Amino acid sequence: MAGLEPRGFTWVITGRLAMSERIGGYGFQHRRVRREEEIIWLQDEGFTTVVSLLQGNQNITAYEAAGMRAYHRPLPNELEDEDVDSVFADIDAALKSPRACVLIHSDLIDDVLVGLLGGYLVHAGFIEDPIVATSVIQEIAKRAIGPEGRRLIGNPT
Repeated sequence: MAGLEPRGFTWVITGRLAMSERIGGYGFQHRRVRREEEIIWLQDEGFTTVVSLLQGNQNITAYEAAGMRAYHRPLPNELEDEDVDSVFADIDAALKSPRACVLIHSDLIDDVLVGLLGGYLVHAGFIEDPIVATSVIQEIAKRAIGPEGRRLIGNPT
């Protein structure tokens, strides 16, 4: 296979939903060539959709040019329930097709990204108990999450 695996790439639901850092790198580390190589890798792995949580619309055109559907859902610094619901709705829509394979990314793998994905596991009915979802997503992400991430997992919607 060609291309480069995105930094921090981790399957949340094997073959269907994954997370990573920003494609091409974050801040001064962002490289156009790396972005192109990571997009090639995503194509080769069968990804059909990217959900970007970045403030700016970086890479959206590149995803679409590569034949992937792209959702741009910039998150405010203070997340409200409506923001969380919007991300969940985007993931639901992206996963609607049985052949869909979705990557969700932010600049970095942080408490918000991990918490959102833990919350999504509850929202989608994969895990009923938010405490179990917290434990599972921490194991998947190989990192502990703080209060902000835990709050997103307990979101009742």
